[in-house]
Amino acid sequence: MSETADVVVVGGGVVGVSAAYHLAAAGAGTVVLLERDDAVGTGSTGRCAGGFRHQFSSRINVELSLASVPMIVGFGETHGLALDVVQDGYLFLLRTEEEVAAFRAAGDLQRSLGVDARELTPAEAGELVPGLAIEGVVAATYCPDDGIADPAGLTQGYATVARREGADLRLGVTVSGVSTEGDRVTGVETSAGAISAPVVVNAAGAWAGALTASAGVTLPLEPIPRNVVTTGPFPGVPERRTLVIDAGTSCYFHREGEGVLMGMGDADEQPSFETVVDERFVAERLLPTAVEVFPPLAEAGIASSWCGLYEMTPDRHPIVGPSPIDGLWLANGFSGHGFQHAPVVGKILAEMIVDGEARTVDVTELRLDRFADGHLAAEGHVV
Repeated sequence: MSETADVVVVGGGVVGVSAAYHLAAAGAGTVVLLERDDAVGTGSTGRCAGGFRHQFSSRINVELSLASVPMIVGFGETHGLALDVVQDGYLFLLRTEEEVAAFRAAGDLQRSLGVDARELTPAEAGELVPGLAIEGVVAATYCPDDGIADPAGLTQGYATVARREGADLRLGVTVSGVSTEGDRVTGVETSAGAISAPVVVNAAGAWAGALTASAGVTLPLEPIPRNVVTTGPFPGVPERRTLVIDAGTSCYFHREGEGVLMGMGDADEQPSFETVVDERFVAERLLPTAVEVFPPLAEAGIASSWCGLYEMTPDRHPIVGPSPIDGLWLANGFSGHGFQHAPVVGKILAEMIVDGEARTVDVTELRLDRFADGHLAAEGHVV
């Protein structure tokens, strides 16, 4: 006989542990979270930059941030667990009139929703982060309520409070597939045996597609490797932890310890589950671009580097909500925004599963069927 549970959550990243906590706290019954590694937060969550922001181009992403950021900032007070959080803002550097027009339109949307989004002159951007190369910068945008939090701290924190609420977090257990009967989920098959459950939450990150495929459901998402580099101390290291993004190249950096953390997308990037650092890309693309944006980096030495996976959807919005299989719920495809939206997404999933509807944020437009219907609104501010 298989073991039984009321809800099985697959994936121990920050989205999964947030879902486990909120489901247990909402009275969903016996909640079991399964993570294949020996600790939570070791996948994409453990390799992210830890940023959170309100500066998005789509209404739904702004609304998710407005609900989620207070949960991050107030995590310590709410749960009695320390979390390193700094709100020194995000600064986007704009170098073309097309970029300025797009970010102005997004700024109008953000302000209409109550976000303190500001447009800065190049000189003001340079004053905010001394050392920036502002030649060629036409304008900049800044929101002081954006910031950085510790990914490991938030993930471990949600794991702790999930256990407090009675959730069972099992590590070192691999889920091989979702079990179904007709068009209804019946549980999961794992390396430790089968678990019967009427509700399964897919929070498997970049590997989510394989999980739903076992139930005959296709997810339109791709794993995209992204390289991250940290430096040691160097003269001119920023005093603030403002996260600076060069909009045209997506090159970003923020202070991390006595040095900086930086990364950048690649226009030629291809889907892959490969997480070995692309040393050539780092040496020939990332570092030269970063030095152009922030010249003091020329004197910095690399301290560490790693590669994590973005889970990209075609419209760069997540898939949140039910699947065509009754009882199989989706929280996938965050396109680099999973860490910052995980708190509220976990809460929304619990509302939909336990109460029958999402109350905190209406996420109807994030349902999987939008891809078949063609109702897509691309997020333009992907970092």
